[in-house]
Amino acid sequence: MSTCPKLDDNLARCPCTWPTCPRKGNCCACLAYHLSQGELPACCFPPEVERTYDRSFRRFTELHQ
Repeated sequence: MSTCPKLDDNLARCPCTWPTCPRKGNCCACLAYHLSQGELPACCFPPEVERTYDRSFRRFTELHQ
């Protein structure tokens, strides 16, 4: 995984609550990972939904209907 030049700035606003996430603050790596898993990253969801770890496209569309 490459080093992110904006890591410190990103960490300050990253809403991910996964305790051991190795991509926290590295938005490029995070987005690539979650898209490869068929889901969206934490920053696409409000805190109460993010905490459920249901980051599916289905859940995202439910929130925006």
